[in-house]
Amino acid sequence: MKTVIINGSPRKGNTLAAIKALNIDAEIIYADKVDVSPCKGCGACTMTNGCIAKDDSNEVIDKIVEADRIIFATPVYWWGVTAQLKTIIDKCYCKGAHLKGKEIGVIVVGGDGVESEQYDLIKRQFELISQYLDWKMLFYSKHSASAIGDLEKNEDSIRELGGLL
Repeated sequence: MKTVIINGSPRKGNTLAAIKALNIDAEIIYADKVDVSPCKGCGACTMTNGCIAKDDSNEVIDKIVEADRIIFATPVYWWGVTAQLKTIIDKCYCKGAHLKGKEIGVIVVGGDGVESEQYDLIKRQFELISQYLDWKMLFYSKHSASAIGDLEKNEDSIRELGGLL
């Protein structure tokens, strides 16, 4: 089973620590390292043909299309996913017809406690995307960590992440 992880964090901190704790063989797409322009809604792609933008959009989206399993990992930014991750999610529209039936997982790391509604907002967004694309959500894993290194010190979180797949 081919797995791709989309790391929405622009830093090498707690989100990357969460990804490493999964301890799986997967290609990691670093959302801040690819040149993916925002979707302009031009419709030229017709949800099948790819994007007409002259950037990394098609290369990145093709990797997602080819995967059986997609793991989205993001810190919380203003009660949502990072702009870097959201840009890639939006650009998936260009081949949306090819994304049906995938398995997904979602990892969210925020500074607030895990009871904060910010985590629920992000979970709901992925639930709706999953309904639309007939994705099976394997897990939604939320963790509280503020300073870089906090997640690695949380043995319960590391153990949970290691047992997700």
